[in-house]
Amino acid sequence: MLVAAPERWDEACFAVPAVRAIRASGLSVGVICRELQQEFWSTLLEVEVIGFLQKTKAKQLATQLGADWQASLVWEPGMVADAVSLTRVPRRLGPDDRKLNKRLTHPLGFSTGPLDHRVRFYLSAVEEMGIHTTKPEFFAPASVGIAPANDTVLLSPDSDFGPSHEWSLEGWLEIAENLIEKNCRVAVAGITGGRGLGETLAAKFGDEVKFFHATPFAGALPHLAEYSLCIAADGSLPHLAGHVGATCITLFGPNDPAWKRPLGRRHAVVRRHVECAPCLLAKCPLDRRCQNELTPARVWSAVLEKLG
Repeated sequence: MLVAAPERWDEACFAVPAVRAIRASGLSVGVICRELQQEFWSTLLEVEVIGFLQKTKAKQLATQLGADWQASLVWEPGMVADAVSLTRVPRRLGPDDRKLNKRLTHPLGFSTGPLDHRVRFYLSAVEEMGIHTTKPEFFAPASVGIAPANDTVLLSPDSDFGPSHEWSLEGWLEIAENLIEKNCRVAVAGITGGRGLGETLAAKFGDEVKFFHATPFAGALPHLAEYSLCIAADGSLPHLAGHVGATCITLFGPNDPAWKRPLGRRHAVVRRHVECAPCLLAKCPLDRRCQNELTPARVWSAVLEKLG
């Protein structure tokens, strides 16, 4: 079965248990993804990864895929759905969506509730195919051959979801100082797409902290796996850190943690719930109150609990 990878990094992480369930059912699985996601999907065992370049057209990808696949599963409309349709795979499955239906032979009529975690979208589709999805190993972190060291903490202040998802630099400074006082080995990750908070934070501490760019995300997976605890702004990075085994404390603002928190019970969410949340906006039209009213004391309390 060909499975089209979701475009967003958080959605890709949410799709992992469903892909594992399909493979465990006995089907051979090929995951189609953009080249920048290949290293991520290669962390799944016994799954063929079919990468394509950013500028690839649907007809080119259809030729690359060939005609040997008996079924496909696509989650969203777009170029990959068009390419799979052009291959004339006999059974083309996907959500019963108006923008996608013309590419499918077997629309899946499942539904998810407004308060369901996003992972249910992917699991429900697979369950409608008659595949069981409840095994714990489907939700386990992926191994990249690196074990995290004790008392290692990664801070990721930047968010690729937009500036409204980023906490204050002053708050991050206080958390970093507290961690250093507790003799934790602290690193700071910078990403492409944020406001540069990570680089600014690391510069304040000089040699006391390690700094690295988690770019590209998939290539940074081995670095993320080095840390036992990750404290991060709501964005792609905590999902990827959790995928390779880190315990994550995610600072939520305009997003809804009931819907989009990282997968796994070991993780924690910290937020200051305000009357305008969740707005899901990348830029706040008001006063960033969900971030400005989140206190370092609340974040530090969650950190102490995870440090044990």
